[in-house]
Formats: sequence, structure tokens, C-alpha cells
Amino acid sequence: MRKLILYIATSLDGYIARPDGRVDWLEAIPNPDLLDYGYDDLLAGIDTTLMGNSTYQVVLGMEGEFPYADKINYVFSRSARPDAPYVQFVAEDPVAFVRSLKQTDGQGIWLIGGGQINTILLNAGLIDELIVSVAPIVLGAGIPLFGDGAAETPLTLVSSRAFDTGFIQMIYQPA
Repeated sequence: MRKLILYIATSLDGYIARPDGRVDWLEAIPNPDLLDYGYDDLLAGIDTTLMGNSTYQVVLGMEGEFPYADKINYVFSRSARPDAPYVQFVAEDPVAFVRSLKQTDGQGIWLIGGGQINTILLNAGLIDELIVSVAPIVLGAGIPLFGDGAAETPLTLVSSRAFDTGFIQMIYQPA
């Protein structure tokens, strides 16, 4: 069975984006050594990404070409849409879709976010690993890592690491 990995950064107060979806605050944190926080290793171990439509719109707004063109990319949308370059839109139930996807052959699956899809898949018990990097910033408002209705979910800490940039990265698995 394929592993579903939530790899994501949050502010110290638990937000993955500003209220308007922007993640500019991540680039504002000095990173003089250009640390990748395990990003390259993650990309080497996955062949599929999952994201909500709002997250997809943020990715499209980033400079350069679509960053995951070499992966299979699914975007959850509440309405059927024609596929776009590098992306297949999914209007069906995310839980049923991911359960089926995890049974197929392939590498790991990266759950990019956002908060709504994170919550749905957490509540369904489909997330196998959470790699959460906490940034040294308080945003005060924004899109939370998990939305309202997130189920209480005990986790086991696999490892943690502090970086000179002030980020703390924790890897969890469901208990």
C-alpha cells in the first residue's frame, strides 16, 4: 500500500497560509545556507501529489513553471472541471478517491494541502506520516493546518530536528 505523507510548514500559531492563501512569509525567514528541510528527499520518494483547489491556485501563482510537472497531480474541486496541464481534477469524494489511490502501484503520495483536505483525510485515518515544519513566526490569522471538525488524533513522534533558521521539523505517525 502506498504511503500518504503530509509535508507542510506552519507558523508557530498553526497557520499554513495567510487568510488570502499567500505563503510569502515562508520566504521572508532568512535561510542563508539554503536548507531544503528534506524537500528534495520527499520529492525523490513520491510520484503523486494531492492538493485542494485553493492550494492549486497558490501554486499556479508562484514564479516559474508548474513545480511538479514530473509527478501525477490531483486537485480536489467541488465541481467537475476539464484537466489542465500536469493536473487532473477530482470532483469525487476525497476519502474514496484516496483509499483507492493508496491501493495502486507507485511511490509515496504527497498531500500538499490545504487545511480542508488535510482535515478530511486526517479524520478518515488516511494520513500515514506528518512532516510538519514550524516556522519562527506568528501570523495571528490565516488558514489553519487542520480546519474545524478535525478529529482528536493521537500521534507518535518519530523524530524532531531544530534548524539554525529557527524552524523545528517534527515527523509523526498515527499512534
